[in-house]
Amino acid sequence: MTAPSTFGLSSAARNLHWLLTNLVEEVPGILSVAVVSSDGLLLLSSDPEHADAPREKRPAGPRGSAADLATVVSGVGSLTVGAARLMDLGGVKHTMVAMAEGSLFVMSISDGSLLGVHGAADCDMSVVAYHMALFVGRAGHALTPELRSELRKSLEEKDKESEPAGGDR
Repeated sequence: MTAPSTFGLSSAARNLHWLLTNLVEEVPGILSVAVVSSDGLLLLSSDPEHADAPREKRPAGPRGSAADLATVVSGVGSLTVGAARLMDLGGVKHTMVAMAEGSLFVMSISDGSLLGVHGAADCDMSVVAYHMALFVGRAGHALTPELRSELRKSLEEKDKESEPAGGDR
């Protein structure tokens, strides 16, 4: 994440950005990360468009979009919560999906918010899960309704700034 992406944010929001950046930079094999609210809205991401490195040197998430990863994370989260209710097994803690060319990890943060990670095929799933748990432990108590609202508004403002003149996309 670049410094301008946190300009004007509260210290709690800047801390979450820092935690997310640290997760992506410190854990080998993580391609992209998204924090999603309980209603499926993207709150925070490691979208390569906002990173310091040139785009061609940063691996892209699903179809290269944080919004796509957020959609997948929200859907997987909803599916597993429904399955847990159907089986009467309690709350879902985490979900791991290993695919031929990569991995998807989804972990509950708090109040229905989710942390989603898109990992490379050769990532160490236990290391990724461990660092996700650390992130959740550090971020979970801070992800208040006020902070979720601030993060969402920040993303909406970035989207407006990136729209071409006239609002055409």
